[in-house]
Amino acid sequence: MVKAADRAKNPTGSSVWLEERAARGGGGPAGLDRDRIVAASVRMLDRDGLAKLSMRRLAAELGVTAMSLYWYVDTKDDIIEYAIDTAYREIDLDAVAAGADWRERIRTLALDYRRMLVRHPWMSPCAGQYLNIGPYAIAVGSRIQEAIRETGLPLGGQPGAMSAVFQFVYGYGTIEAQFERRAADAGMSQDDFYHDSVAAFRDDPQFREALEPMTDILDERASHGSVSAIWERDFSYALDILIAGIETMVAREAAGAEGPGRLREASESPEMPPKAPESP
Repeated sequence: MVKAADRAKNPTGSSVWLEERAARGGGGPAGLDRDRIVAASVRMLDRDGLAKLSMRRLAAELGVTAMSLYWYVDTKDDIIEYAIDTAYREIDLDAVAAGADWRERIRTLALDYRRMLVRHPWMSPCAGQYLNIGPYAIAVGSRIQEAIRETGLPLGGQPGAMSAVFQFVYGYGTIEAQFERRAADAGMSQDDFYHDSVAAFRDDPQFREALEPMTDILDERASHGSVSAIWERDFSYALDILIAGIETMVAREAAGAEGPGRLREASESPEMPPKAPESP
């Protein structure tokens, strides 16, 4: 069994995907396997969040004893790492591959990544806490790098392009998921929660002067009548801006404009290891 103390001694190599787990003697509990444990953990995380996940609660969800889980996992962190990788499986890599060009592939990856973050709000807090090197996460990261490479950007500029697109998606999906959860916790639809929240400070005299420069954009948003329509429209337009920015940088590089030469020099340096797909 891998213990927390052992992992603390080797933080850079602490991952369920790197550790060799000793085989258990005998047979495991009937009707229980790792896939069933992970599926139950994802359901619990979606419903209750990270803070309420425990081996005891997970065992109760499955109708088994807590000790039964240790046939298949050593720690709660193991379960979370397996759950993270299971969530990455939801990104449709076949649809990505079917894209006509790098623009379509980036759009499909970005949209699926955002939707995954919204479906699983607990994913965002896990960013940076785990090495995130499960097979599905690595597959998604590889497709991201392939799509960015196909843009024609120099090697030294590709990590920046990945960050611009997918850290934006991470932030957007995180905010969208948290807003959805907050509205649900209040027992309200997103539309009602947004309307009442905006009205609360727009109608307050102490905010009137400060909000004056924002009146037009607040009115424009209110004209849509649907928070979901705002989420979709703003995300699509932001992606258009980012893709246009990549196209501009590619054209500038091709024209030999001053500035990107720094990127050409960087591209001659040894290739850096792939970035973890949790924060591409």
